[in-house]
Parts: sequence; structure tokens; C-alpha cells
Amino acid sequence: MAETKNDTSFGSVELGFVEQTEAWLVQSCQFPSKVGGKPAWLSMSDLPNPDDLLCNKCRQPVVFLLQIYAPFNGKPFTFHRSLFVFICKNPQCYAVNDNRCFKVFRSQLARKNDFYPYDPPKNNKSDGRNTDEKETMQSYNIKLCSVCGCLAPKSCSQCHMARYCSREHQLIHWKAGHKQQCSKKDFSDPSVPENTFLFPEYLIVTELEELTPEKSASEVNDETQQYLPTEKNSSDDCDCVNEKDLEAFAKHESLDIKVFTKFKERISNEPDQILRYCKGGSPLWVCDKIPSKVEIPNCDCGAERVFEFQIMPQLLNHLNVDHIGASIDWGTLVIYTCKDSCDQGNRYTAEFLWKQDFSSDDVIFAIEY
Repeated sequence: MAETKNDTSFGSVELGFVEQTEAWLVQSCQFPSKVGGKPAWLSMSDLPNPDDLLCNKCRQPVVFLLQIYAPFNGKPFTFHRSLFVFICKNPQCYAVNDNRCFKVFRSQLARKNDFYPYDPPKNNKSDGRNTDEKETMQSYNIKLCSVCGCLAPKSCSQCHMARYCSREHQLIHWKAGHKQQCSKKDFSDPSVPENTFLFPEYLIVTELEELTPEKSASEVNDETQQYLPTEKNSSDDCDCVNEKDLEAFAKHESLDIKVFTKFKERISNEPDQILRYCKGGSPLWVCDKIPSKVEIPNCDCGAERVFEFQIMPQLLNHLNVDHIGASIDWGTLVIYTCKDSCDQGNRYTAEFLWKQDFSSDDVIFAIEY
């Protein structure tokens, strides 16, 4: 996320915003933070395989949502470091507080690596390193899906040029015009002319949040635990809750509103923020459904995972996903990563995402994005 090699100070938050971009600025060699389009892979080997990129609910391929470039100081193997988020496009998969239709991966490299020059790229379109992304992939013999830009073991049986991660994406490409194009003698470009499967592409730019004195998120977490409702009185013959439990439920509802009010107040100065980054800090919650420590699994290396960044609901305004009825939706997406950012070589390592939705009836969702 940071554009320099200095880690964000503990407690300070970097805010992310989208802006229009040129194609060369979001290529892998520029180490971009970006939304939409195809992923700009960091490591050029050991990409996630197609089975790793299936929704755990509908088993359809997920689509690239965003990536952030977030170097981690103090370790030679994290000089370059990016995090990639993928989501399912099926609105039916978006159950309340259900994270099964999301995928997160971490990739990191040493400064001296097999894929990029030792010195950083220039902010110059004419820089010789800004070669076409297709040429870069071809040089490492990486075959990417013509539709989504992910690893593609399948190819078109007719032209053998178009590549696919799945049968589903081959059908999308076929219907988008590949059926007519690949049979032509002068056919050379297997790309999808109007790829509606992908989200619109933007560059992510950042600025530090200006903080004001306020109650810390940890205090909110403590209050959340305090106001959890008690069990129903088992000695009561009817299905009603007793007076003590009614009071607990009322406090629980009040806390939901309190947490959401804090959320609205905190983002009011920068209502267009689509991302908040603060590795090792605390998320900004939208309701009191907050994960306990045991609900956040440790990394495969055994180290605990800590909060790194969250994706805000304002991003939905830029994705063209509004539909009548069911729609892609979230309150906030909170990403937890390995505390040690462990060395897994060139492999893309799965990390953890917690999906938190606005409370269904307890809160008025009056955010002016």
C-alpha cells in the first residue's frame, strides 16, 4: 500500500481512493495498487491454480477485485509484497457475514529476484521496463486466461491461442465473439473486446488519515463482548424471553447503533475512501458482529494473523454491481495476514478475510457515499 519503503506507523491509517488510470501504470512492473481489470501478478511463478480460485459456495470462478502493494520492512524476502483479493460475481452467494465467496492471496519477493530489476521503475511511460504485460508473461511461459487473467491450463481447440482457466470462461469468450474471430486467417489477438466479466479498472492512490481524539476500536470490542445477549431462561415454559434477557437484547441493539454511528463519523471527513490500511492496527467496524481471536485462523506457518487492511462499502459504487433484488454487497471486508509475513518462496499464500455486514434491522444504513 505504501508507495515508499517505510512501514505505516502503528495506529496511523492510510486511506485508499480510486482514480482513472493509464494501462501502463497498472502493469506488474510498476508494482501497482489497483481495483478491477486483470490482476497484475507479482511473482511470475506458482500462481494460484484454477481450483484455488473457485467460490466455496457455487464453485464458479471468482473475479479479481483489487490488489495492494504493501512492502514489509525488516525482512529481505518482503522487499516486494502484494495482496490480491478475489470475489464471486454471483449475488446469491452473498449471505450475511459469510466469507466463503472471497479469496485473498499474498505474494512477496526479495529485491534481487528473477522477475524485476534491482532498481525501482521510473514513473515514465517510455521507460524500457514498461513492456507489454503479454510479452512479460510469454517470457516466463505463463499462460493466462483470456477472460480473467488467471492461470489458464486450457486452450481453444481451434486456434490454440486463446487460453482459459475454466470451461465457464471459454463459454464467455466464445459468446463475446471469439467464435467468429478465431477462424479468420489473420487472427492474432485472443483478448475479449468488451470484457464485462471484469470490474472497471482504477488506480488506488493513498493519503494518511487525519485522526481526531476518540475512543479506540479495542474499547468498542470490549463493550461488544459485554453486551452479548444471555441465553433464554430454561425454566420458563413459554417461548418468551425474560425481562433480564430483554434488557440484554436492548443493550445489544444499542451497541449496534453505537458502532455504526462511530463508523459514519470516522469516515465523514473522507467519504470517498474505498480502503483503510493499518497493519497491526484495528479495523473500523460497521456493527458489533466482531470476530473473536479463535475465529481468525493462524497462518499455515503457525503464526497468528493480524489485521492489515479493510475494503469499504464505498467501493461498490465503482463496480457496476447494482441490481434490483439480490446484489453483491458488504458492510466491510477485513483482511488478516500472517503477522510475520512468512517466507513461502514464490508461492501465492492464502490469507483470511472476514466479511461483516450491516445489521439487518437494528441500524439505518444512511451513508452518503
